[in-house]
Amino acid sequence: MADISTADARRNLAELVNRVAYGKERVVLTRHGKQLCALVPIEDLSFLDRLRAAAARQDVAEARQEQEGGATITWSELKDELGLLP
Repeated sequence: MADISTADARRNLAELVNRVAYGKERVVLTRHGKQLCALVPIEDLSFLDRLRAAAARQDVAEARQEQEGGATITWSELKDELGLLP
């Protein structure tokens, strides 16, 4: 995975798009040496979306199992656990 400055990316956008789209490279854009975002092939993005959806379904299934098993807590207990103000 290559790190490329945003200035270089601006100058070479067409080349970067081709590298990512056709070469299946991943490119991290940086500014002042700090990583900001990434250019990834559309297949990678689709995979990440499917993975996120699967994780969300798993979270819902686990929450339902906990609820059915009586493993619930009150709103006050949850706020305390998360350190939220009353």
